[in-house]
This record gives sequence, C-alpha cells and structure tokens, in this order.
Amino acid sequence: MTDLKKNQEIILEIEDFTKEGEGLGKYQGFPFFVKDTVIGDRIVAAVTGLKKNYGYARLVSILEPSPDRVEPLCPVARQCGGCRIQQLSYEKQKEFKWNLVAGCLKRIGGFENIEKKMEPILAMESPWHYRNKAQFPIGRDREGRPVAGFYAGRTHSIIPNTNCMIQAEVNAGILDSILAYMEKNRIEPYDEKGGKGLVRHVLTRVGFVTGQIMVCLIINGREKDLKNLPALVDELSAIEGMTSIMVNINREKTNRILGEECRTIWGKDYIEDYIGEIRYQIGPKSFFQVNPAQTGVLYAKALEYAGLTGKETVWDMYCGIGTISLFLARSAGKVYGVEIVKEAIDDARINAAINGCQNVEFFVGKAEEVVPAHHKETGISADVVVVDPPRKGCDPVLLETIADMGPDKIVYVSCDPATLARDARILCDKGYEVIKVAVVDQFAHSTHVEVVSLLSRVK
Repeated sequence: MTDLKKNQEIILEIEDFTKEGEGLGKYQGFPFFVKDTVIGDRIVAAVTGLKKNYGYARLVSILEPSPDRVEPLCPVARQCGGCRIQQLSYEKQKEFKWNLVAGCLKRIGGFENIEKKMEPILAMESPWHYRNKAQFPIGRDREGRPVAGFYAGRTHSIIPNTNCMIQAEVNAGILDSILAYMEKNRIEPYDEKGGKGLVRHVLTRVGFVTGQIMVCLIINGREKDLKNLPALVDELSAIEGMTSIMVNINREKTNRILGEECRTIWGKDYIEDYIGEIRYQIGPKSFFQVNPAQTGVLYAKALEYAGLTGKETVWDMYCGIGTISLFLARSAGKVYGVEIVKEAIDDARINAAINGCQNVEFFVGKAEEVVPAHHKETGISADVVVVDPPRKGCDPVLLETIADMGPDKIVYVSCDPATLARDARILCDKGYEVIKVAVVDQFAHSTHVEVVSLLSRVK
C-alpha cells in the first residue's frame, strides 16, 4: 500500500469488528481499522497510518449505514473515549460480546464446540445511567472557563460533558455546582503540562440502592486553597442523598487520580450500598463494581455455579473488599479471601462485620504466595475455589497451587475473555474441564465484558 498517502480518502465496506470495537474494512485487499463504524457500513475513510500488513483510517462520512447502526444518545459519543460502540444497536452489542467470548475460548483456549456450553448473554434491562462511580477531569475550554468531562480516546484532551449517558444522572447537578463555584471564586483548574492549577478531578460515588452520594475533589494543593469552600459545601450538602464530601490531595505529576491524603470535610468517610442482600461500606479508594445491578447478576451466577450446600470450604482469590466472599459465605461452611491491597482487606473485614458473616477469614498478600503458604502450613484444602483476577489473569504459580489443592469446582470470574481462555486451558491440562460459561454485560456501549465460567475436576 505504498501508493496510499496520509489523509487520502478511500471507500470501505466494514465487514468485521475488533475486540476494541473498531470496524475492519479492506481496500484492494489491504485491511484498515476504523473506529466509530459498524459492520455493514459503507463509508468514506481518510488514511491516518500505514503498517506493513494493515492500516488505520478515520471515518469521514457514511455512504450507506448498516441496518444495525443507531443514533447515539450522547452528542459527544464519537469524540469521547468512553463509549466505543454506542453507535451499534444494543441487540448487536450483546451478540458481539457473546461471540467475542466464544472466539477467545476457541482461538486462545482451543476449546471446540464451546458454544454448546455457553448460556445466553445476561444483558441489562436498560443500558443507560448504570455506572455508580465517575472520575471527571477538570480543565479549561477555549474561552478559559472551567469544564468537566472525559478524555477523548487515546488522549488527555477533555471533551466537556456533565451529562454522561452511562453515569448516574445526579452527577450533572454536582458538576454544574462545582464549575460555577470555581468560576465565581477564580479557582484554577489543573494544567497537566505545567503542573499548575488547583482542581484536578471530581470523583463521585452513588449508592443505587441506598441513594447515598459521595463527592471528592482531587486538588493539587491544600484544602485552604479552595477559597470560600463552605459555600460549595452548603450547596452540595443540600443535594438529596449527599452523605460524604471529601478533599483528596495529589501534588504528583502523574496520571494516577487519587493521592494518599484524603480528608472528610462534611458528612461520613464513606457511603453504603447493596449488591443483592449484602451491604457494603465504600470509601473513595474502595474497589467496588461500577454496575451494581449487573454485579448482582454476575455474583448470583457465580454462586449458582459454586453449588454450595453449607458445608464447603471456599477460597476466594483476588477478593477485593469481599464482594464475592460475602455472597458465598451465607451458603458455605468457611470462606477464605485473599487480596494484595491492605485497604481492601480492611474494608472486607468491616463489610463482613456489617453483614454478620463470622465464617469468613481474610488474608493480605499476593494470592500466589498466601495460598501456597497457608496450604502447606495447615493442609486446609478447598472444595470450591473462586478467582476474580485483574485483566492480566491468574499468576501461573497460583494456577499450579489451585490444581494441587484439587477443588471439585473452580468458578472463574473474568473481565478479559482472552486471559480467561488462556488460564482455563492451563487448568484443563491439569485435570479440569469447562462445564458452563455465562457472559454478563456490565459495560453497555463499551467493548468490555464480564464472564463467569465453571470448571469441574475430572473424576
């Protein structure tokens, strides 16, 4: 494709989708990846980059739209980096995610006829305003006024938007109040390039069951630098459900949002919410699933796959703040949870106490180190092992230990079907087989998907 040049326009028929949600079309047999497209679109695209075996292009215009294309509800969906596939009908989004999981299990895991073991996708009743946590970067618009929004894809350029269609609706009023306060009191937004300015981000958490709200201002300075702060507190605290107002100090030149120091300036240090019947205490740094309704669906499926009778010993690896552990505890004999983040284990122990779960014990450390050591020291094995690892999947040492422990069942919860497929193949090579797979849509309009799978030891 050496004859093509940057910005040259070409006509493409979009015939496939990548796992990142980019459309794939071919020009004279040479593949191009184009975001914001849908399978079935016939488009004009401008070349943006060329590699040896493929290229990238940007959508210029749609000559013939796909029958599966819809008009995004969000006016900045195309510019924003959050909703990669909002232009695709929800029915087709579900189909895409189910096929994505099946494809990974077949291609990476080598599982034949896996579709027969996969349940229909567990989708949302309404795929809007489902996220209970938001982190809005603060910057300036072209007129110099403070704005909040989200970064454009693969950039740190803020797309102004206080009314995100997948975030909690209450955020719009919170952000409008904070931006008006900043403008009135001439408080500078943070400038990443120069490291100057005060307000970096606004973090919000919303309890969808309890209605409780947390607002945290992340600042590059001191609390006293927020001029006339009581006026903002008065306005925010008047919002129905407001429970916690906090300030977090982050003076580092880093992409990390939260700093170490966090102070409560009004209300409590946390909010509370439920997943199913389990109540959780959530602080600004707590890991808590962002879609509580679908998380309940996911955990109910994990509990179903575990098939507990009240006598089993269960190990929950990568347990976080104990979300799955506490779900399992009501149906198990004993649950052990392991998590590397100490603050998460502190939260897990609090959550266990809140819910009266006395048959749960938590350990701080790497699962691949804690579990082998405890297994060697006590000889305590497991009837069921539950793993919910980060995107990179399970550590190989942990997979080896799980196989040595020989649980009857392994329930693998995953946010990345590729690493699930890899790890499932390793476990199957060590004497297990995949029995069931459930795909759960927790992140509508993005390409992310959750999967829960049941592996059983071959007798």
